Amino acid sequence: MKKYEHIAEFGKKLIAFNEVESVLELIADEAKYLVDADRCSIFIVESEDKILWTKHSDGIGRIVLGLETGVVGATYDTKSPQIVNDPYKDERFLANIDKKSGYMTKNMITIPIFNSKREVMSIMQLLNKKGADFDKADLDLLTFFANYVSGSLELVLLSEER
Repeated sequence: MKKYEHIAEFGKKLIAFNEVESVLELIADEAKYLVDADRCSIFIVESEDKILWTKHSDGIGRIVLGLETGVVGATYDTKSPQIVNDPYKDERFLANIDKKSGYMTKNMITIPIFNSKREVMSIMQLLNKKGADFDKADLDLLTFFANYVSGSLELVLLSEER
């Protein structure tokens, strides 16, 4: 089955969930599958507190960052995806998170997820594509996927706020 068709099938599963943690886990698992990545974290934007935080972060506890911190912060700031295939040579990379977790990041891609007002509401960060670097095909596929899941994610985030 082609990946875009697989995303359509995924959408049927997504509408069955209405809890933030379940939706985030489902989105992260699908994103990893789509580009054959080892890990996926989804950062939620908290504009009032000027932070990005994860509820779902593979292999590590909750992460909280300033809005303009790291590659994820650059994604928020520029409202555009980032591909970093040599993170230890990128000054935005937060090597201390790898050091703390014992994980070794080899490459990463970050994709903004926009709400209905075209504001960045969250950011997908995928790490360590198996056997290759992230490329434009991954960026295109994940951007399509982010647009596809944005409505469902926005609804569950809004329902949690109440």
